[in-house]
Amino acid sequence: MLKTALAAGGATLLGFGDLRLPALGRGARGDAVPQGRYLALIEFVDEGLIPMETPMGAGLDGRLYTDLSSVTPDHPTTPSEKFYLRTRASELLDDRKPWAIKVTGPLKRSLEIGMPALRKMSKPAGSHLMECSGNGRFARFGMLSVADWAGVHVSEILESARIDKPASRVLISGFDRYPIPSSTSEPGASWIFTVDDLNASKAFFATEMNGSSLTKDHGAPVRLVVPGWYGCTCIKWVNEITLVGEDAAVTSQMEEFAARTMQQGVPELARDYRPAVIEQAAMPVRVEKWLVDGKIAYRVHGIAWGGFRPVSGLEIRFNEAEDFVPVAGFNQTSNDPWSFWTHPWAPKGPGIYHIQLRVTDNSVPARRLNAGYYVRSVEITES
Repeated sequence: MLKTALAAGGATLLGFGDLRLPALGRGARGDAVPQGRYLALIEFVDEGLIPMETPMGAGLDGRLYTDLSSVTPDHPTTPSEKFYLRTRASELLDDRKPWAIKVTGPLKRSLEIGMPALRKMSKPAGSHLMECSGNGRFARFGMLSVADWAGVHVSEILESARIDKPASRVLISGFDRYPIPSSTSEPGASWIFTVDDLNASKAFFATEMNGSSLTKDHGAPVRLVVPGWYGCTCIKWVNEITLVGEDAAVTSQMEEFAARTMQQGVPELARDYRPAVIEQAAMPVRVEKWLVDGKIAYRVHGIAWGGFRPVSGLEIRFNEAEDFVPVAGFNQTSNDPWSFWTHPWAPKGPGIYHIQLRVTDNSVPARRLNAGYYVRSVEITES
């Protein structure tokens, strides 16, 4: 089971026609229904039996999946020990030696920034969501988490470097060597960004997570966080920044994640690689069963995230034969981190129901959402 889970975590999304419908896991009681009594959580069906919030595997094959069913507006941040992992720290990583980030390229002088300087520059960076581009049903969508971060904006580091000539692209690399080969991924943690993209996303080098220093599995002593971009761009164990030109080739990591970041084929040059941003998405995280006025009632709790601006409307349906209806009281005030929504539901009878969402604004990119990638299914047994 573990081998299957790890392989799935590194699987490539071949095309939207091949996207598998996903789902989630066990849950927690949500906000109260007036004059009602909470009865039970309805499990999502046709989802894996992978252990949740338990570290598994090692190195590039290491995983931890967040149980999203306990996420609520009162507890929107994921504890660090439950924050998802796509790769765990290598046994070869030696954190006993002084750590520094080298800045190379067309500089007037070489530059190396040590951890004492980074920690001194570090400031609160806010709460940000991170999602693995390979997140899916096999993991109950548990490769999605939110943390409160602190760190140093990349722009500050670039400004401190005395660049000999303007650079349009930046290669950020991290330690990525392992004692044994991986069965799911290739080593070589690095990504190339434009300076404008780093500035626009307010990317930062994180030194703290939820009020404490990063753990080794989460990239200690320093990792990159690019708000609004997939986790594959958020390089761990950062040790080098390189200023590169317009003809720079894509890195091996960019090649590996091209399909999962919805590129058109596998670009050869970084300039042809589109930003790996998370498009607008939404899904249920738990379905609750209540007793209200002597009758069974259901309440669907969910999250919305991603995109470049808040959307004004979200719609839901429970089978393809039904029409979409507005999610009751939906109000998205921010794309990062997630927003919460709740929808009352009265099933027509026993059966399997497939819960799908869509945004009302067709101009908002939401390819995974529109393809049914975040559909979740439940079985209702009462008539």
